[in-house]
Amino acid sequence: MVALAGGLTTVAPADADTAAPRGTVPCHLRINGRLYNLFLDPRVSLLDLLREHLHLTGAKKGCDHGQCGACTVLVNGRRANSCLALAISHDGDDLTTIEGLAHGDQLDPMQQAFLDHDGFQCGYCTPGQILSAVGLLAEVKRGHAALTDAEIRERMSGNICRCGAYDGIVAAVRDVARRDGV
Repeated sequence: MVALAGGLTTVAPADADTAAPRGTVPCHLRINGRLYNLFLDPRVSLLDLLREHLHLTGAKKGCDHGQCGACTVLVNGRRANSCLALAISHDGDDLTTIEGLAHGDQLDPMQQAFLDHDGFQCGYCTPGQILSAVGLLAEVKRGHAALTDAEIRERMSGNICRCGAYDGIVAAVRDVARRDGV
């Protein structure tokens, strides 16, 4: 067992049969394709688990109230504000962070589109914007109508860009949507 800061303990190997340390609960997550069997303090947010304990720092702590979207991750393919969720509420879920979006050295099409269309300036909101855009396209593929620029803006409205790179963000989402036939 390896103890981590903040009341979090992780068990290795993944299939170890170990009792939960006092004050923790078992939680099993697949993050970016890797299985994590953890004992967690039940008060740990998903964002804090990712950033502070697993050192996956792509998701940012912006407002810590679910209003800015900087902490957006994909949970079972759907967008989620990781600052609002307790990590244990996602026991058994499959999570994708910006660190797991690329395929080796090959950027995800949305990551490449953000580069191609200057969909970022300072970059702070970019991981959340990209994951939100990926989730948006998955939602549209599940049965919604074709996307207009106005609809892209509306669907991305939960992600704030303080630098104002919205035109580039919309262009990136539009580009990938067209390539995907959405």
